[in-house]
Amino acid sequence: MFFMCLHGVQVSGQDVMKVSYSFRVEGECGMCQDRIESTAMELDGVISAEWDIQSKIMDVIIDENVISISALRRSIAMAGHDNGNFLAPDEVYDNLHGCCKYRVEADHGADHEKPVIIDNASTDYADMIQGHIYSLDDAGNKNPLIGATVMLSGTDVGTTSNFEGYFEINNPDNVSSLDISYVGFKDKEIEISEDGIVEIILRQGKELDVVEISYEKRTTEVSFVKPINVESITRQELQKAACCNLSESFETNPSVDVSFTDAVTGARQIQMLGLSSPYVQITRELMPDIRAMSSIYGFVMTPGPWVESIQLIKGAGSVVNGYESITGQINVEYKKPDAGEILHVNAYANQGSRLEFNSNFRMDVSPFVSSSVLVHAKQLKSVHDRNDDGFLDMPLEEDFILVNRWKFKQKGNFVGQAGIKVTSLDHSGGSHDHFSGESDDHENHWRMNSRSKRYEFWGKTGYINPNKPGESIGLQLNGVRHEEDSSFGNDLYNTEHNYFRANLIYQSIADNENIFRAGFSYQLDDINERVGKAGIFERYESVPGAFLEYSIISGNKFAIIPGFRVDHHNNYGVMTAPRLHAKYNFSENSIFRLSAGRGWRTASIFAENIGLFSSSREVIIDQSGEIGNPYGLDAESAWNFGINFMQGVDLFSRELLISFDVYRTEFENQIVVDYETAGRVSFYNLDGSSYSNSVQLKLEYPVLEQLDVRAAYRLFDVKTDYVEGRLEKPLISRHRAFVNIAYEAPKEWEFDATLNWNGSKRLPDTSDNPLKYQRPDRSPDFFLFNAQVSKRWGDKWSVYVGGENIFNFQQTDAIIAADDAFGSFFDASIVWAPLFGSNYYIGFRYNLISE
Repeated sequence: MFFMCLHGVQVSGQDVMKVSYSFRVEGECGMCQDRIESTAMELDGVISAEWDIQSKIMDVIIDENVISISALRRSIAMAGHDNGNFLAPDEVYDNLHGCCKYRVEADHGADHEKPVIIDNASTDYADMIQGHIYSLDDAGNKNPLIGATVMLSGTDVGTTSNFEGYFEINNPDNVSSLDISYVGFKDKEIEISEDGIVEIILRQGKELDVVEISYEKRTTEVSFVKPINVESITRQELQKAACCNLSESFETNPSVDVSFTDAVTGARQIQMLGLSSPYVQITRELMPDIRAMSSIYGFVMTPGPWVESIQLIKGAGSVVNGYESITGQINVEYKKPDAGEILHVNAYANQGSRLEFNSNFRMDVSPFVSSSVLVHAKQLKSVHDRNDDGFLDMPLEEDFILVNRWKFKQKGNFVGQAGIKVTSLDHSGGSHDHFSGESDDHENHWRMNSRSKRYEFWGKTGYINPNKPGESIGLQLNGVRHEEDSSFGNDLYNTEHNYFRANLIYQSIADNENIFRAGFSYQLDDINERVGKAGIFERYESVPGAFLEYSIISGNKFAIIPGFRVDHHNNYGVMTAPRLHAKYNFSENSIFRLSAGRGWRTASIFAENIGLFSSSREVIIDQSGEIGNPYGLDAESAWNFGINFMQGVDLFSRELLISFDVYRTEFENQIVVDYETAGRVSFYNLDGSSYSNSVQLKLEYPVLEQLDVRAAYRLFDVKTDYVEGRLEKPLISRHRAFVNIAYEAPKEWEFDATLNWNGSKRLPDTSDNPLKYQRPDRSPDFFLFNAQVSKRWGDKWSVYVGGENIFNFQQTDAIIAADDAFGSFFDASIVWAPLFGSNYYIGFRYNLISE
């Protein structure tokens, strides 16, 4: 069975005839998507081509003066993908990678009569039927019908008419009649009795406004096929909340927690599997992004409206992407220069007077080159002190970020892309009286100022072997210059960071199914930090490495991916990172996965713990590592082990999705950050044990056709051996429950609500402080409730209104000794809940869609 829907015809100039078509193309994965779309775009006359993995629907726009839809579909079939009656040759299909296999064996047995590929180069014209299909206007003039369906009667062999109403169809079995159909016209059956080209007239029948093939797509997707547990967060999911930056993009996701680092800077960090974001490798389009000096502020440097999708991997990631993944990987895909809306504009304002503007514009420079410009601007100038502690609840901010990226489509055997990014952040916080102007005694006002400048470039290029399409080689390059000048009270924290990375990847499909990947990488970090009274710290890290990974796939049920990488650090010496992922499918909607792997990294102790500067704590570093090691400490290294089981259950004709996973991270060495002694923060190598156990159960179910419910419960057991003994990791909820409800109402209204229950958290010990500066051993549990309502007008306009922390829960005692900010007990680093309380916002989105 094949489907064709003619969307519309546009005449654009005298010599270009644009026609849009939709049809089903068989495929399974992202590799299939790349192959299908690139095959189409290589053909002259193809203007755009997009294939959706879930629905299998291919949307194309072609110039029918240059290429016919039949020629396009034939080329896709010859690349290995069945589409209607255009079937891939068996020898081509058999050479596809295992994850791309879409045929059910029973469908291709000896008794199955397959449609044939129409291929003029190999077809005998004696078996070819040719013709034109017309309609008649009121004056009796013939007008060609474009996209009319032509089928050999009693078979599933068919084709469609082109811009001139012309069609051709192979008829080796001498079927005696044709079935002709077209939307809005009466179906017609004709006998094939004459030779030559036939002429068919269709008469007007019952008119239909539109023919639409629709399906329900989850906004957060987890594959039942991939060996690695990847959770894909789509653009539709991100738009359920304001998502102003990357750290705010996980409000509707139960796997990631977001918390404030302190009560002054307003900086946020994420937690996954019970550990903070530095243990998660965060990449931008599979190149390391948020790390080292940008470990905290890097989340602000990724505006949410720029993000096309996010892939979240729990456990050890692939060795191809580097050695720094310990508890998982978060990969962010920006909007592409060659796809999507021509122009997107997003504007946002909230109750705290935060204003944001985001836009992205793209254009085709030539048939093979596309470019886009992405702009972000943010301003917060109003002062707020809702809890009356004398400090701003939120820092004042002025941010500007600009990206220009280029994509070079495949020409010959090469593809590539490049981009630059410039970031400027200016944040100020501290004493409310200073910024409100209510006092002139500025010398006694504790203030925070932070100014960051960041310059980035990246490039990717790839070569595909023309004699062996499954073989390719790619090179990734990216570099960063990061500068930050900060002051906290009377102390300074200034940094300079130069970073460069190259990653060379070779890939080959072996045995017509398995994938072999290997390559070399090089990473350079040149960092200089000036840290208040602690002094100057210089780091020069040069790390060449090599890796290999082999994907062994046995049919659709079993797959295993062993990988290994070895790197040589100029201080730490040789470090190894073995990784393993495996899966077994009990059925098409039941999968079991396991993963194991080792990761290692250099801890950037100050940048990753920026909240310590919002205190009077003395910094103590126990430099017990090898001489010359960064900060005099050893590398952090850990093993991660995990299992995941996912089951789809048919319940009342809808699918209930059940996901259960257990992960354990066991540290070989960890840089312990010890806040347990009053007046100081200590950093030292782990002496003993440190681990994180994570258990999560998640349920997803469409209660009604347009009403989706997602619920989850998670348990953390995170403990570390401190000097004081084994303690629960502070500021982490042992228990968390989560419910998200999304409803799409008629007339393009959308409602979304998320309720989070955060269990009690252990707080750092303050028992040695004076009584009025002491805090309880644990925080209370609390609820957070967020909601948003959106109204769309077609594909162009939408307005959204929402609220965060609608129950108005607020930590009122976040700053210890706020009345004596320059004293020895001042501490704004113990933050376990929101500071601002409820916060309402409004915004709009505008999309200019390509015609």
